[in-house]
Amino acid sequence: MKKTLTLFCFFILALTARSQSYEITFVIDQAEEPMLYIAQHHRDQFVVLDSARMQKGGRYVFKGNRKWDRGIYALLDSSKKSSLTDFTIDDSQKFTISGDADMIAENITVKGSDANTRMFEYVGRNNVARARARNLEKEKKSSDPAVREKAEAALNALSDEMIAFEAEMTKKYSNYRFFELQKMFNVPEAPEGVADKGVYYRSHYWDNVNLKDHSLVYTPEFFNKMNYYFFGILYHADADTICHYADLVLHRIEDDTLMMRYFMDFIMPRYYRSTKNIGWDQVWCYLVRQYYLTGKCGFATAGEISNKKQTCEFLEKSLIGAWGIELFMADTNQSNNSEDWISSHRFPEKYVILWFWDPDCHHCQEQTATLITLYDSLSAAGNRPFEVYAVGYESDVQKWKNYVKKHKLPFVNVGGPNVNVDYQEAYNIHGAPTMIILNADRQIIMNKTLPTDSILPFLEQYEKLHPEQANRPPSKWQRMANAPIRK
Repeated sequence: MKKTLTLFCFFILALTARSQSYEITFVIDQAEEPMLYIAQHHRDQFVVLDSARMQKGGRYVFKGNRKWDRGIYALLDSSKKSSLTDFTIDDSQKFTISGDADMIAENITVKGSDANTRMFEYVGRNNVARARARNLEKEKKSSDPAVREKAEAALNALSDEMIAFEAEMTKKYSNYRFFELQKMFNVPEAPEGVADKGVYYRSHYWDNVNLKDHSLVYTPEFFNKMNYYFFGILYHADADTICHYADLVLHRIEDDTLMMRYFMDFIMPRYYRSTKNIGWDQVWCYLVRQYYLTGKCGFATAGEISNKKQTCEFLEKSLIGAWGIELFMADTNQSNNSEDWISSHRFPEKYVILWFWDPDCHHCQEQTATLITLYDSLSAAGNRPFEVYAVGYESDVQKWKNYVKKHKLPFVNVGGPNVNVDYQEAYNIHGAPTMIILNADRQIIMNKTLPTDSILPFLEQYEKLHPEQANRPPSKWQRMANAPIRK
């Protein structure tokens, strides 16, 4: 009985080792790293899975009793932050990859894994082609027409050669994960006759991607594709355009909790309260209302949804297109009588620039000085289309008053505690300087701080896009300019 049990245990152990064991070896010429790590890609980070110490001859042997999933993995240096190379685990769990200290693809050799051999062949060939293309691009700038013509012809030939090579490799080795991904992440080309290829490109960007394949979240290509879509292709688009194209991909995954979380966890913080990108706060609010508040983000907790709802309601007060809340504030006389307070809306000028600034802020001082120059020059020429309602963002009222007097600020200067509403909440003010521009109807048309030399070009562009504003008749605010001001 004892002998039978021993044989049985030996059989189980042997079967387990044979079915689940792996041995992945890296041999690096002139290696200096004491330890290397195998990791998965996850968005722009790494998830470490295994480690190996350097042995004699620059050998690093990763081994154990588990079966790796098919996919693309990273070999990390000792810091766990930098990838020496990517490789694939596909047709074999036991193989050796050898290369130089830089792990340049064209110098790498592989034993025991055809999938890796073909991957490095593909990457190495592309590296060589890109280097060749860069040299030819330099030759195209030559003063010699013959050299330029020859370089142009060589570039075209190289392009045709690489297109054919990539198509052949993708077709021939389509059963390998690396080439599955190459095919999946290719963007469909616009057919002949398509009028707007840019619109086609954005609309069909995700056509080849199987968004039901959850293993994609552990590939660098998937993250790069997502990142480029939202913050490359759509980077300069207006808010409505971003929302439209975001819907094209998000609608495809709205029933998939894992994929929805993968996208939302990355894109939402980028759109939230962006200080530079016009309209990104509007995109954030749209995504909250369309996906979080409609139950399409199953990963989100009740508390997270509630917080996002409150924040969205707060941000919507200062989004482009929202009606500017009328402020009533005391000027440098600091009258306690609300009859004396000045409105932010009741000016004859077509536009109002709400300028929230702090006399202790160096950037505020610089921007305010340039704004004074623009204000005075336009006033002297008789063509100033805006009034500046400058709110002193400073609790020390005397310091603010002294600065206004010393630097002769020509604006409508208001500040101090005498105000009808909390302007920080009303306009989502979180620091100085902050600029809000209102149109003739006192609707918000800009909620980012523009450089002074961009104000007039912005207003000109605004009127081109909104021609009804170009010859705007007097608004109710202009008619009320001399009316009594009530709190």
